[in-house]
Amino acid sequence: MKRSDIHPMPEYFDRYINRMEDIELMDALHQSLEEIENFPVAKWLELGDKVYAPGKWTVRDTIQHLIDTERIFSYRSMCFARNDKSEQPFIDEALHASFARANDRKLEDIIEEYKVARRSFIMLFSTFNDEELQRTAVSFKGGYNVLSIGFMIPGHQRHHIKLLEDKYYPLM
Repeated sequence: MKRSDIHPMPEYFDRYINRMEDIELMDALHQSLEEIENFPVAKWLELGDKVYAPGKWTVRDTIQHLIDTERIFSYRSMCFARNDKSEQPFIDEALHASFARANDRKLEDIIEEYKVARRSFIMLFSTFNDEELQRTAVSFKGGYNVLSIGFMIPGHQRHHIKLLEDKYYPLM
């Protein structure tokens, strides 16, 4: 299924979903893994722990946030696909970031963990058929389906990488 097969488009998550091309979901997920493989690690190491404003995340915090989001939405995807209509709880991303200790870890290790999380996400989504991809449940900001999560995750990645490019690279 393609991005254009998402109906209705979730209001809040459209900002991430629309960063992806209108291609097959598995192609989008594999493309996003390739983007991770090509992260500009040397540039990020040079940037170090600089932030563009007080209270903003470092590169390591940002990648850890992507990992956390991936894991949360993997679980939600599984629940939705299995027709579990239980409302999923709100997740406080700032709270998670404040306790993740990403800045105590090596950037290379965090990126390797992210690759593993993405491969796991891809494996999970490879098990879903079209009916499961269309299943909807309620969570943060309303209802959305499994397919929309599949496109939201790589779009969310692109969103944060673009923020690093626009807000952090000028600090170098």
